[in-house]
Amino acid sequence: MRLIALHEREKIAAWLSQNADLNIYQIGDLDAFFWPSTLWYGLEEAGEIVQIGLVYLGHSMPIWLMFDDQRQQYSAQLAAAMRPLLPAKIYCHFSPGIAEGLADRYQLHDHGLHHKMILRDFGKLDQVRFEREVGQLSSADLPAINQLYAEAYPDTAFDPRMLETGCCYGIWQDDQLISIAGIHVYSPSYRVAALGNITTHPAYRGQGLAKQVTAKLCQSLRHEIKHIGLNVHSANHIAIKTYENLGFSWVADYSEVLLAQKS
Repeated sequence: MRLIALHEREKIAAWLSQNADLNIYQIGDLDAFFWPSTLWYGLEEAGEIVQIGLVYLGHSMPIWLMFDDQRQQYSAQLAAAMRPLLPAKIYCHFSPGIAEGLADRYQLHDHGLHHKMILRDFGKLDQVRFEREVGQLSSADLPAINQLYAEAYPDTAFDPRMLETGCCYGIWQDDQLISIAGIHVYSPSYRVAALGNITTHPAYRGQGLAKQVTAKLCQSLRHEIKHIGLNVHSANHIAIKTYENLGFSWVADYSEVLLAQKS
């Protein structure tokens, strides 16, 4: 086994696409929009890649993504091999059990178990009743978007650049944005999209608004995107039920863990 740096997008895409539903975020990060902010590492055995890890540098803190597909032993070995290359703090999206192998060097701050979900039943999108007008959002709406997140979802990882894709929809009450659905990753080239930043103002929850904005976003993507996925905290039962009603189903569990180097 040896650690290698990966630089060929199509080679990486071919490996990740063996399980596209599991690796939807990493595949999306191969897009030209995200690619300059990525570092890719692989574990190679007898000339073949057996596991891939991505470090994404597009946020204030690096994010390390690595998921198991019946390759648990390879993930542990790749994590150990990458360890000398890592910064003092890094936020991880890992299949359960990987982070624990790094506990000798890092303090582990657990941010909970999450579900990966994928849209499989597109027919359910056509059953959604739109009781409010759902409109596409743009950069001109950024002040209202920031205000909504400040009041409803202050910890969201919203990247204003995503508004340039046109993949952000919302519901307004007069001049106040009260519900929103957007994306974390979007790549027409690789035909993947990962939804995110979905929330509704606390004063308007319980009216099905998140379901409507998410459905409109999925309807806008369904003809050009093959894999539409999202991540959701396993304890967010209301959101999980909403996504299931829209045609999403479970793919895998993963953990979000902040690694902070021990002094």
